Amino acid sequence: MCGIIGRAGDGDALASLLTGLKNLEYRGYDSAGVAVRNRDGIDVCKREGETDVLDAAVAERNLTGDSGIGHTRWSTHGAPSDANAHPHTDEDGRVAVVHNGIIRNYESLRRELREDGHRFTSETDSEVVPHLVARELDAGATPEAAFRTAVDRLEGSYALAMVVEDDDAIYATRHGSPLVLGVGDDGNYLASDVPAFLEFTDRVIYLEEDDLAVLDEEGYRLTTRGGETVERAVETVDWTAGDAQKGVYTHFMRKEIDEQPASLRQTLEGRSEGPEAVLEGFPPGSLSEVSDVVFVACGTSYHAAMYGSTLLRRRGIPATAMRANEFAHDPMPVSDRTLVIAVTQSGETADTLASLRVANGSPARTLAVTNVVGSSAAREANDAMFIRAGPEIGVAATKTFSSQVASLALLADRLYADGAGIGADAGVRMPATSMAEGSSTTDGGTEAGTIRSLPEDVETVVNDGGASRLAKQYADADSYFFIGRGVGYPVALEGALKFKEITYEHAEGFAAGELKHGPLALVTPSTVIVAVFTGRDDERTLHNVREAQTRGAPIIGVGPESATEIREAVDEYLPFPDTDPELAGILANVHLQLLAYHAAEIRDRAIDKPRNLAKSVTVE
Repeated sequence: MCGIIGRAGDGDALASLLTGLKNLEYRGYDSAGVAVRNRDGIDVCKREGETDVLDAAVAERNLTGDSGIGHTRWSTHGAPSDANAHPHTDEDGRVAVVHNGIIRNYESLRRELREDGHRFTSETDSEVVPHLVARELDAGATPEAAFRTAVDRLEGSYALAMVVEDDDAIYATRHGSPLVLGVGDDGNYLASDVPAFLEFTDRVIYLEEDDLAVLDEEGYRLTTRGGETVERAVETVDWTAGDAQKGVYTHFMRKEIDEQPASLRQTLEGRSEGPEAVLEGFPPGSLSEVSDVVFVACGTSYHAAMYGSTLLRRRGIPATAMRANEFAHDPMPVSDRTLVIAVTQSGETADTLASLRVANGSPARTLAVTNVVGSSAAREANDAMFIRAGPEIGVAATKTFSSQVASLALLADRLYADGAGIGADAGVRMPATSMAEGSSTTDGGTEAGTIRSLPEDVETVVNDGGASRLAKQYADADSYFFIGRGVGYPVALEGALKFKEITYEHAEGFAAGELKHGPLALVTPSTVIVAVFTGRDDERTLHNVREAQTRGAPIIGVGPESATEIREAVDEYLPFPDTDPELAGILANVHLQLLAYHAAEIRDRAIDKPRNLAKSVTVE
């Protein structure tokens, strides 16, 4: 979850490193540091706090260097402090290393190194690496050989970058944590994520598992862990530097909420032109052998997976969503006709990758639904579908949820059209409940015209100012409960997650019918109930709302524009354009994103960098 940046090339590296760290703040923010190589050796500056604190310290030191590495940290081993900040060095300062991940055998390595006379100055697992390298250098190894030997001793997950005094190169490798190489005209870059160096180059190489990279001013060289030279494709990303910058916005989160109409257009482009979904890599009939679907995901992606599983079940296709951190250790039974879908924005979420690897070791077919071309999930799954949402910098996911759900709706239609489901090969299908009363769907799928109107409908919601007013009106509440039914249930969970992530207030999400089975005991006049209505089974949800109303709870309804009865029954109402009930959750969710955003803004929270959280969770 930490951020790594490196640069080797012409001119001073420091400005590029500091820019990269600023761009990587969403990956970690409790400390930051840089190490640059110059004529005096390795010069390190690191500070607890955000990157602005480091900027001031660097300015006082007047650091310069023609190559270097940097790091922004999210703590796992050791509390935030100057000593625990990266880069870490050996005791003589010859070697500097930055690390993302967890070295599981660090305690035994530390004991071994201490017995050899090495002294440690931090509580981190990462500090063992420069000491391992230094020991090999003392034995006469070259920096590259020393780095290889050190890495061979490590157990766990890691992305590593290293500089050594009197050596022009940066050495890097990855195992279970992402690293991407940026190929520039005036230098080469290394980072945890593309936005770190997007201002300098859009040409990238996604390092594969156990690749080892050597960067210097002449270029780069890639080898396997064993030293065999490998070639990796150079790809051009279609993001611009402006995509990864706030521009006129105060927060990335608000920018990314407002970008949802554009990101949805990208998601749907070329995929929803006719009556059937057209998915690249999935021609008609390609999913006909699928009998059942298992989703694995974490956090916001898990809520999108729940939404997707509901859509599939409504089409008569058995589907289950499991939290990846559970599936990896307690997987459900699968067959050679099961499709396991890993939903992950970054494609690098450690728990989701662990589940994907478990599934890859089973008879099941695997599919990654991700935002990042070249990510680990995209490479390791049998197939990949890209949500095409563009870069998302804010820790609280917004536009990627909308694009994930839209992508899964298209995938659900493709599976249905291909005849997927139990007994599909014999012409037998479970009843598709999407044709039930209250749904505008008549063929087991979402209406193509309706899904094409999603960007415009979302834009209508984004321009609605109601959430700002309600955030102020209910700012003094003790708790916020979000309820929903059907596709409204995962949206309620997602709304509660967004609210608690960035406001630090107590918020919970419930299936609407579950409110009376326990949670109602917590409802008081100081408990705001936010109820999601989709145009399907709304009378049942309204009954649950009235149960809370009789306990004095104020009710905020979020539902279709034309739902007059609901509007009159609740205290406040956030409307969205009438649409297919299967897609209504996407529109309702935008209102909930804005409600959380404005509630956090009132409280002066760190909206883009909420406490204790980081964007891409690359450790289990």
